Formats: sequence, C-alpha cells, structure tokens
Amino acid sequence: MRLRLNDGQGPARRAIRVGKGATMACAVGLAATALPAASAWAQGAYPDHPIKLIVPFAPGGTSDVVARLVASSLSEALGQTVFIENKGGAGSILGTDAGAKADPKGYFLVLTNGAAITTGPLLGQKVSYRPIDDFTHMVMIGTFANGLVVRSDHPAKSFKEFVTLAQNANGTYNYGSAGVGSAGFLTGELLKQKANLKMTHVPYKGTGAAINDLLGGQLDAIFNNPGVAAAQAKSGKVRILAVSGAKRLPDLPDVPTMNEVVPGTVGEAWFGISGPAGMPPAVVTKLVTTIQTVMASPDLKAKLIEQGLTPAAMGPAEFSRFLKDEDAKWAPVIKAAGITLE
Repeated sequence: MRLRLNDGQGPARRAIRVGKGATMACAVGLAATALPAASAWAQGAYPDHPIKLIVPFAPGGTSDVVARLVASSLSEALGQTVFIENKGGAGSILGTDAGAKADPKGYFLVLTNGAAITTGPLLGQKVSYRPIDDFTHMVMIGTFANGLVVRSDHPAKSFKEFVTLAQNANGTYNYGSAGVGSAGFLTGELLKQKANLKMTHVPYKGTGAAINDLLGGQLDAIFNNPGVAAAQAKSGKVRILAVSGAKRLPDLPDVPTMNEVVPGTVGEAWFGISGPAGMPPAVVTKLVTTIQTVMASPDLKAKLIEQGLTPAAMGPAEFSRFLKDEDAKWAPVIKAAGITLE
C-alpha cells in the first residue's frame, strides 16, 4: 500500500510504499515519525496567544511604568499582546507568589524584585515560595539607585562632609526611608556599617511624608528616588549629596556615588522578568533573546533611564550569579542591623 505523509514543507507530499507483507503496526510507526516535526512546529509558534506579566505593585508607580514600557516593546517584538496585571500586597509578595504558582508554559511572567526574592526573605518576610527554585529567572532588566538627600541649608555641602559630620554627631543624626526593608533603609544601614555612623533610622510608609519631615527639619537626610529628588532640587529646597549606584547616573553626572567616598556602599533596588519553574527550554530561550533584543533599543533605554532605571539586561546565568551576590551582600548587613520584618 502507499502512505502519504505531509513533510511540513508545504502542499507537496512524499509517497512511501509499504510491501504487501508489512503490518499496520509498521504503518503506524512510519506515521509517528512525523510527530517530532509537528512538535517542533508547535514550539516555534510560541506565543500563539497573549502573555500576562504580573506586576506585584499597585498601578502608577515606577515599577508599573517600567513594566509597561518593557511589555509594550515585547508585544511588538513577539507579535502577541503582553498585558499587565497589577497584584500588589505584602510588599510585593502576593504578586510574586502568584507568578511562582502560575502555569509554566510561558504565558505567565512576573516582574521580580529584591524585596520579594532576596532581601525580603533575609529580613524574615514570610513567603510560600522558594525564591530561586520556584522560578525561572530569565532577565534582570536593571537597577535603581537611591539618592542621599538633605535640605538645601544643611551644613554639609558634599557627601564627604556629610559622613564626617555624621561621624561626629554622637548619634544625633537620623535618616528617613520608605520603610524597614526598603532599598533606602538597607542602603542606609549599609552606609552606617561601612562608615561607622550611628544614625537613627526613621521608617515611613512611602517617601512623601519623609520629604515633608526633611523639609520641616525633623530629619537630617532621606534616601529617595534620584529622579524625584532632582526635580525637588531644581526648586532649591533640597540637595542630592550622593547616589547609591555602582556608577554615576547619566542625568546627574556631577553627583558622586557613595562608593567613591565610602567603599562597599553600592545599594540598589532591581527588577527582573521571571516565570514559574519548569518552563520549556525553547520558550525560555525565545523570551530571553527577545527581552534582551528590545532592551538594546536606544528608544526603550532612554525611556527607562528617564524613570531612574539603569538598564542591565542580564541573561539567566548572570542573573543567577547576581541573586547569589545579593544574598551574600545583604545577609551580613541585615544580621548586623538586628532588624526583621516579623
């Protein structure tokens, strides 16, 4: 008899002659050889419907804006909509947990961050997922530095002067942040330990109230988003003495990093794109390649930098090393500070 199989190359078909003595089992075996090609075609079709990117924060914040910028570029590159679902709560734990427990076929992603993956668990934050093993950490898209901000009439005219004054203030200096566990808080504790300062931390629910207290004289300094601080600095009310990133920021080239004066004081928040554990390797490869490609776009880079992000686009291997380094850096700082979120 004659079997006709589609070879996956269009309407043309191959005819395979089977001898009269051949069994039907042989025919079934021949037909089965077409399955790997069909499977490969199905994988190549990814994605064939919209993708959800879970953002574990409320709408409107910097994290939400960054996620939407990246999602928009991904939608265009993948030919399918990448839409945002905001799922805030518990310091980004709720949305991150939803990402860990999502279907791993590649249609559910999550915007991961330090509070949910590294520093939060180190501070004792209760999580029902394993920060490494329950995720496919694909691309670390970038970091956010904090700015050390003082009132315009503060006696310190430079970060070096601020450190000297704080060292001689007999513990009377204080600083504000967006709360225990925030990047600003951790950066402040890192600075205290590296520069031997005895500043007191004053936690706030967000930086709005902290700014008001800084301007009112209740605080000596705050750690805040450099972009927000730069806008306030233009009004003449505050000054940015230093930023906590590894490098100076392009928009603030005259503002030094803390690390230039006090070595070992790089303290940054970060965002990455991850998925649940167990995603198909071919899907992961496609997503990583596409994310890194769109992140290389000058237009997207410029928009992300406007939000205060320093783009990185680390792939899986580098992202994995970064997470281990973050754990190694912050664990002793948190232990020395003796503070937990419990």
